[in-house]
Amino acid sequence: MSVRSAVVGSLIAVSTVATLLVGGVPAGAAPPRPAATETLPPTGTPNWSGLDARDYSGEIPTRAGTLVGHTTLAPALSIPGAGRAYRILYSTTDQHDRRAVSTGAVFLPRGAAPAGGWPVLAWAHGTVGIGDTCTPSAQPRSTRDSDYLSHWLRRGYAVVATDYAGLGTPGLMSYLNGVAEAHSIVDSVKALTQLGEPTARRWAILGQSQGAGAAMNAARRATEFSRGWPLDYRGVVATGTPANIESVIVLGGPTFPPVKLPVGLTTYTTYILAAIREARPDLDIDGILTPRGRAVADRAETVCYPELRTELAGSDVRSFFRRPVNSIPGAYDALHRFMGTPAQGYDRPIFLGQGLLDTDVPAPSALSLAAQLTANRQPVELHVYPTSDHSGTVYASQPDSTPFLARILKR
Repeated sequence: MSVRSAVVGSLIAVSTVATLLVGGVPAGAAPPRPAATETLPPTGTPNWSGLDARDYSGEIPTRAGTLVGHTTLAPALSIPGAGRAYRILYSTTDQHDRRAVSTGAVFLPRGAAPAGGWPVLAWAHGTVGIGDTCTPSAQPRSTRDSDYLSHWLRRGYAVVATDYAGLGTPGLMSYLNGVAEAHSIVDSVKALTQLGEPTARRWAILGQSQGAGAAMNAARRATEFSRGWPLDYRGVVATGTPANIESVIVLGGPTFPPVKLPVGLTTYTTYILAAIREARPDLDIDGILTPRGRAVADRAETVCYPELRTELAGSDVRSFFRRPVNSIPGAYDALHRFMGTPAQGYDRPIFLGQGLLDTDVPAPSALSLAAQLTANRQPVELHVYPTSDHSGTVYASQPDSTPFLARILKR
């Protein structure tokens, strides 16, 4: 798809948001079911389970995916259906292409493993924030994520859940940076193989929202990044996938978007600004921001999603900019390299799930990706859920993704 086509598609996404804001749900659509909507609890004091790596200064192994340390996960941070659970520390590669460390959690099913071990699912989490306090392996899982991961444990899959480099480890987590997140995901699976637990070589990736974009990037690179390890990558499940978002961000400025965005999208935008500002200082992101914009980007570096969302209630993204993003030379190319979702080069099956009532990642985002993948003859299957919102799609997709994973992970 051309850049122009991607921009047109993203404008459709923005108009969808505007329709939802101004006129309610689209004609003929059922309203979102309140029970499906995810409300994250306030962020608590992190529980590091005795493995606090925020200021890690030890040696980082040259080989990415090397297990550096592990501990038993605090029981309060485990999930229903889990037997043994761990917090792990492992080597990876960050957004500056430097050696780094990441943490994560491992959940194993109860009981004895089958012959050959439990197949592995690598979980890529959605937006929690980019500050150390937000680290998923140091906080209780949300009800939705706990339900979702427990579903897979009950079906005999081991789960390894990266935090991504920079969350609870030195540096800043590079929000929506596809390549950096892909490294963290694939390297977490490598690290799992060194725990001495009975896991199989077969593995797949799961991701929701931010994690769906990360999962797709990891899926595109899984075979390459795991080469030389005893692993057999089989496919990916991605729900609420933020694709072609760079085409919207590059249009941002004092007069765009044409409407005030929902607070969720406003919050995501501040994390994007903070992350790309850190990863690409040469772009001088601060130079296009107002004092208000710089202040919210600063806050985004440390404040977790539930709290930042509250702080930004009523804010207008347009007030963050004094000049358009596209006034930066090469802005689109830089954004695409940072947060783009590959549309070709996949070597294993792809499951895309999308709710049509999603206002966090409007449906045209994932649907435009599905169209690109199809045009490029990639192994994709698209599942659309007309009455599901962003969080509800996680639940709605399970009857379809469960047989999908059973099929691709069979021996």
